[in-house]
Amino acid sequence: MDTSTADLRLGIDLGGTKIEIGAFDGAMRTLLRRRVPTPAGDYGAKLSAIAGLVRDAEVHAGRPGTVGIGTPGSISPQSGLIRNANSTVLIGKPFQRDLEAALARPVRMTNDANCLALSEALDGAAAGIDNVFAAILGTGVGGGLAIFGRIVEGTNAIAGEWGHNPLPWAGPDELPGPQCYCGRRGCIETFLCGPALSRQYAQLSGENIPPTEIARRAAHHDAQAAACMERYEHRLARAFASVINVVDPAVIVIGGGVCNIDRLYETIPRLLPDFVFSDSVRTRVVRAAHGDSSGVRGAALLWSTMSS
Repeated sequence: MDTSTADLRLGIDLGGTKIEIGAFDGAMRTLLRRRVPTPAGDYGAKLSAIAGLVRDAEVHAGRPGTVGIGTPGSISPQSGLIRNANSTVLIGKPFQRDLEAALARPVRMTNDANCLALSEALDGAAAGIDNVFAAILGTGVGGGLAIFGRIVEGTNAIAGEWGHNPLPWAGPDELPGPQCYCGRRGCIETFLCGPALSRQYAQLSGENIPPTEIARRAAHHDAQAAACMERYEHRLARAFASVINVVDPAVIVIGGGVCNIDRLYETIPRLLPDFVFSDSVRTRVVRAAHGDSSGVRGAALLWSTMSS
């Protein structure tokens, strides 16, 4: 098979709560989309679930395809093992090698936020833009950078990992910050992931609800929800400003479950000038055009854009 021009491209997004597969033809038209719950805390079950999705997709399509996967964390250039994954069962595992053995073929793999950045830079919300930062705000917080339509992984394969920098310009009430799975305190992820926003509201109201519902209640004059949203937005603007001050992207694309909160695209641009080291801020903040399946599309594109 000529893997660079294969007429069946399979992309997989391994998330904290779901595994999604997408099957695409050579023109990236969707042939199939399927999701299953992510097995919790069971490495072997994750491998089996992914292999099963691939087999089913190929039966549906009637032919084999290339396989790309977006995963939490990244592959260490030194050991070949997964590190930095908020799905901690993956840490220290030869995930790519094990998945290649299970599927009996080579697999392209990168961080899930890299897949989001690639998808949106090629034909999504940032199509044709030379410098794109993509932020996943979901179960965790990830980031990916695409320059001239190609993923930038970096020397240490951690380019874009803004979620494990400390929250910028933290106030006294934000220090030392929540404990993070990475072993440090006060990481951006601990403040800006979807579950963190839900916890903030639960602390005020005693009710645990999804971020989108918090935003809906804020729009309907729930004072506690409004306070949570305002605090979240202020933190997100600070975190994005730190990215702009280093990378200066033309577009920041938001993916993950939090991307469905409409008010972010009005409030964040209004707050950015307070923190960006410039006399003006032209960086656009936009929602992922391909929604919560954008990472799947990016994963499917890895065979045509990423070297082995």
